[in-house]
Amino acid sequence: MYEQEFVTLIKEYQRIIHKVCHLYRDNKEDREDLFQEITFQLWKAYASFKGQSKISTWIYRISLNTAIATYRKKRPDIQYVSVLPDNQAEQQNEGTSIQQELLFAALKQLDDSEKALITLYLEDLSYQQIAEIVGISENNIGVKLSRIRNKIQKLLIK
Repeated sequence: MYEQEFVTLIKEYQRIIHKVCHLYRDNKEDREDLFQEITFQLWKAYASFKGQSKISTWIYRISLNTAIATYRKKRPDIQYVSVLPDNQAEQQNEGTSIQQELLFAALKQLDDSEKALITLYLEDLSYQQIAEIVGISENNIGVKLSRIRNKIQKLLIK
């Protein structure tokens, strides 16, 4: 029963995990690996979740911490060759537009803490919810998000 409850939870909130994976990893294989690592970390922590925060807040916190922690681990220098889809239908299956790709490219140029904040902001979380996830004050969230938005605008203009 415990396992089925967890699987249902992952299915319901997988969109959050996929967004974090897309933001912190550049290619499909790395995103899939990160998704598995986040799911594993959620599984390990699931028994200790006490419901003191919303489940989405808890998932964001673990997802972001896992993405950042695994990103910092020393990895061998492996280069992948990008294979472009053969036709427009395959591109639409990826579910990303040119604008989304430009935004993700700009977001990838931010540092880890900026990525975390803007990801939560783009998910329409309140400043209070973001503050709860990252552990800083709501006022500080507002200041940092303003600076991040300005930085993104400059990156998109380039």
